[in-house]
Amino acid sequence: MHISVLTLFPDLITEAVHTSILGRAAEAGLISVDAVNIRDFAFNKHHKVDDYPYGGGAGMVMQAEPVYLAYEAVTKDLQRKPRVIYTTPQGKVFDQKMAAEFAAEEELVILCGHYEGVDERVLTEIVTDHVSIGDYVLTGGELPALIMIDAVSRLIPGVLHNDLSAETESFENNLLEYPQYSRPEVWHDMRVPDVLLSGHHENVEKWRFEQSVERTLSRRPDLFERFLSQK
Repeated sequence: MHISVLTLFPDLITEAVHTSILGRAAEAGLISVDAVNIRDFAFNKHHKVDDYPYGGGAGMVMQAEPVYLAYEAVTKDLQRKPRVIYTTPQGKVFDQKMAAEFAAEEELVILCGHYEGVDERVLTEIVTDHVSIGDYVLTGGELPALIMIDAVSRLIPGVLHNDLSAETESFENNLLEYPQYSRPEVWHDMRVPDVLLSGHHENVEKWRFEQSVERTLSRRPDLFERFLSQK
């Protein structure tokens, strides 16, 4: 998968995607992420990409032309128009289902907003998906972009050393993941549940499912309702 991130702060993206699991996946050629500086496409000597909003109001708005030129630069050689994600609190909230949908794409473009937003005309022209990571406002779209890159990349075969991890973790089948334990067997007078030491795989799977149901009902009743509705 190839991801192009249109941003005013490319260093925020490049530093993150070259570390840990994402960095190893990039080295293995499983993913590639390019951070494209929108300022490089400004049409003035100061590389200014924002201006005052028509109609007045506080703050500045990112102009349409440099955003569009950056988009053109990363898509000109593609055979078809890619999914273009705009990170905005006005979008649909990002979830695991959406991550799986994006992971099926060969090409993604993520546009990071800043200031008071982006000129609506270029959003209308290029954006296919308006996506939010939650009901709060950040200073820019780079952190949401990184969250989505991480969630999407780990669903690509080979990125995780154990591909089963992505199939059993939280939000699969609308359930939270069961509790996890490791050595030692006793820590601070708390023991690992006996069933996990039994070697009886059927009992272990039954216990894990029951724990997932109980945890989801307790911590995310909204998610539990979705689990019930799919049965």
